[in-house]
Amino acid sequence: MGVQCKGELLGHGGQVKARGKVRTELEKKIAREFVERFPDKFTTDFETNKKLVATFTNISSKKLRNRIAGYITQLQNQKKQNKLTTEQIEINS
Repeated sequence: MGVQCKGELLGHGGQVKARGKVRTELEKKIAREFVERFPDKFTTDFETNKKLVATFTNISSKKLRNRIAGYITQLQNQKKQNKLTTEQIEINS
């Protein structure tokens, strides 16, 4: 077990393990659906994604819209990172 300290979990051996934020399945489902429907619209920029989510939905909760836009941004960053990694592997082969 560890000791909880200001949003971090201190594990054995003095290692610090960051605790991630939790997103609900609904937020993830909506975000994934948007990325599938509009693959060319969303970018790695949160502000742009936030505006797009507001135009594509009628969600009245600002917090929910921002959480969805944030997860879309995270997905786009992961996609970009995976693409770069794949290209590096192909170049080195």
